[in-house]
Amino acid sequence: MGVKITETALRDGHQSLFATRMTTDEVLSVLPELDKAGYHAIEVWGGATFDACLRFLNEDPWERLRKAKAICKNTKLQMLFRGQNILGYRHYADDVVEKFVEKSIKNGIDIIRVFDALNDIRNLKTAVVATKKYGGECQIALSYTTSPVHTVEYYVNLAKEVEALGADSICIKDMAGVLLPTTAYELVKGIKANTKLPVELHSHCTGGLIEMTYLKAIEAGVDIIDTALSPLSGGTSQPCTESFNYALRGTEYDPKLDENLLNQAANKLAKVKARALESGLLNPKVLSCNPEILKYQVPGGMLSNLISQLKQQGASDRLEEVLKEVPNVRKDMGYPPLVTPLSQMVGTQAVLNVLSGERYKMVPKEITDYCLGKYGKAPAEINEEIRRKIIGDQPVITHRPADDLAPEFAELKKKYKGVAKSDEDVLSIALFGDVALKFINQRNEDAIPTVLTVEA
Repeated sequence: MGVKITETALRDGHQSLFATRMTTDEVLSVLPELDKAGYHAIEVWGGATFDACLRFLNEDPWERLRKAKAICKNTKLQMLFRGQNILGYRHYADDVVEKFVEKSIKNGIDIIRVFDALNDIRNLKTAVVATKKYGGECQIALSYTTSPVHTVEYYVNLAKEVEALGADSICIKDMAGVLLPTTAYELVKGIKANTKLPVELHSHCTGGLIEMTYLKAIEAGVDIIDTALSPLSGGTSQPCTESFNYALRGTEYDPKLDENLLNQAANKLAKVKARALESGLLNPKVLSCNPEILKYQVPGGMLSNLISQLKQQGASDRLEEVLKEVPNVRKDMGYPPLVTPLSQMVGTQAVLNVLSGERYKMVPKEITDYCLGKYGKAPAEINEEIRRKIIGDQPVITHRPADDLAPEFAELKKKYKGVAKSDEDVLSIALFGDVALKFINQRNEDAIPTVLTVEA
């Protein structure tokens, strides 16, 4: 049995390279070829696609999903789902999480990849149970990072917990591209020896070593790899689909993807890439590799965020100081993996520490909430001295954060009954507030037929 491949160009590819700005028409244009090419799955939704559709593209993300499903009759569609955060940046009540899972599956998603930034199992449970309830396939992703606590043994134990929770498969989610080849081999071997679940590997080319890492993972028995078609691969994106299809051809790992269909789809995506380069949306800098991330553990998206924050403050020359401060903040905070929303939080705190001249003199609300336990349990102990400086004697919660959230969906449905035309609209508003409202109001106005009155 060959290695299976999940195509990421239509979600993580353009999210990593040019801020998730592919339009629905561009996504749909390549699906006829990809659907017949022999993939395990096509990732089309989740992450920032939802936000970008509403905020920048003036498109309905639910409509994109329905249209994609109408085309894809042979290959499963996959989405990324941030556990209790869904696709947003805070924890949502259980009823909103469940409703979002239900509607995602009903509108066309087959596989939901659920992860939590802290690998706190409690933050995954509602989404996992709902995915199974509504007949979806649930993959749980382990947010990969390196630290004194994030050992191979830590991840193998986490994989066993994930299997017990009800996952159908496991994904090693290396969002920063820092998984080393030898570690990948040990990690895949360890998970395969201790669970019965298929294992998928997701990473980024940012550090310049991921093709080697993928190959070692394949040799260790990984079942599925995430790759992106050539125009949207490399740099801060995933390794190239066609290259792996060539490299593994004729071996026991042969993915057997249809080369002609891949080429046809890649030719279409090359035009999308050319437009993104021409408009300045795609910065050529993100196409090169940056081994510095292996030292600082900073994912590509987080790095561009830091550069932009410093530019706004007129402090671009202080990037090196901020990059050195990131690992210190991360250690103080108990080594959280640097993935959304923790990457933004740790990055912002590092910027404030450097620019204010005093560490933790200024602290964003999110870091305060994190220290209060409102995001879940930190992987290691938070520095007690720093915690006290931030929250004083306030009590830290040790229960699941969402236990404190009252049901939200029915209330939102009632509040927006004149605006929201469907449960999907209510969910869009729940996650993206005014951004979704602006889009829905505009859509509703555009849908009103114009009545021409002829004066006598």
